[in-house]
Amino acid sequence: MTARSLRDHGIVLAVAVLVVALSLATDTFLSAGNLVNLLDQAVVVGLLACGMTVCVICGVFDLSASAVLAVSAIVAVLVTERAGVPAGYAAAVVTGGLLGTLNGVVVVLSRVHSFIATLALGIVHRGLALVITGGAIVYPGAGLLESFQSLSWPTVLGGVTASSLLLVVVAVVTSLLLARTTFGRRVYAVGGNPTAAWLAGIGVRSVRVGAFAISGLCAGLAGLVLAARGGSAQPDMGTLLELTAIAATVIGGTSILGGQGAIWRGMVGVLILTLIGNGFNLLGWNSTYRPVVEGLLILAAVSVDHALRARRS
Repeated sequence: MTARSLRDHGIVLAVAVLVVALSLATDTFLSAGNLVNLLDQAVVVGLLACGMTVCVICGVFDLSASAVLAVSAIVAVLVTERAGVPAGYAAAVVTGGLLGTLNGVVVVLSRVHSFIATLALGIVHRGLALVITGGAIVYPGAGLLESFQSLSWPTVLGGVTASSLLLVVVAVVTSLLLARTTFGRRVYAVGGNPTAAWLAGIGVRSVRVGAFAISGLCAGLAGLVLAARGGSAQPDMGTLLELTAIAATVIGGTSILGGQGAIWRGMVGVLILTLIGNGFNLLGWNSTYRPVVEGLLILAAVSVDHALRARRS
């Protein structure tokens, strides 16, 4: 069995084991209501994981994603209050894209490691969210609240929410972007060996900025979903969700060292984390042990990745 086959089969087997175990242990896991809820729970982290997967494959990290999420959500609410729901939705996406692009420009120009640079930028963005709101919770207004929350409405597809369908669309688009475009091939090349990519004529800096822009767009959409779900936005929303997104990306089999991975892997990682959380709830287990399980999964995923790379070398 090849290293790639081992990694692919391993994560698929993990999902299958979790599904079978929860199906046998509970009577409600396979109910339509729980499955719809399971998909809805995965949306926010799933959107962040789409952008994070692009960044990790490109060899960079975006630790400002949850702060971008918060600013985008706040902008969506404030613009909705003044210009209507469509403008508010568009403003959230544009804000996420602009902040993501800004992150990329700062990282490539400062030459500071993306881990540190985006950590600092995340603090700046959180501060910006506090300045905009004055530390208060913002609402779109009673007359616009119902239409603003349309992303959380169930659709005709068995109660699946509009935000769940949004995740599917974003996952498909980003997957095609990586697999079928010149930009996607350059992302893999830069993440695998930036020096060789530069010698081959690839604009390493522009590719990295593009990866951060995609992460920002995904974070903006995630912020919009959270704001629509709660009907409000606040500066501390989504705190540390970028770490969960990174965890899902790594658990799914995307190499933490860059150059290898896929969007579907990140989605499998999100599914595994969501199944674990759902299992804790359905079985009535103490949720304080959940981070322990997730941490061990991350450690195992990184260890497997290291072992497979050593084996290939």
